[in-house]
Amino acid sequence: MSSLSAENIFERKCIPCHQALPASLQEMFKRYLLVYSSETNMKAGIKHFLRYPSKDISAMSDLFVDTVGIKKKTSLSAKELDDAVDIYWDRYKVFYKLK
Repeated sequence: MSSLSAENIFERKCIPCHQALPASLQEMFKRYLLVYSSETNMKAGIKHFLRYPSKDISAMSDLFVDTVGIKKKTSLSAKELDDAVDIYWDRYKVFYKLK
């Protein structure tokens, strides 16, 4: 199964909620990358935020958080969360895509 098919956890659980937000998932990815610098740190930061959402640990600006709010704690299992974050990373990473 392709990690980018419509049947993956990222497309089923993440994209629908993010479609109405003022920042795209790609813009959020860039913000997280600026904050966390590496794949390992970024994935850990996203997972931690999704398990324990708080304005204090959000990578998004205060204006964004004040406008949109903080999401509820994820209902994804540990494996689903790992898979969704891995797909997110693979979809938006810029490494090896620059020419």
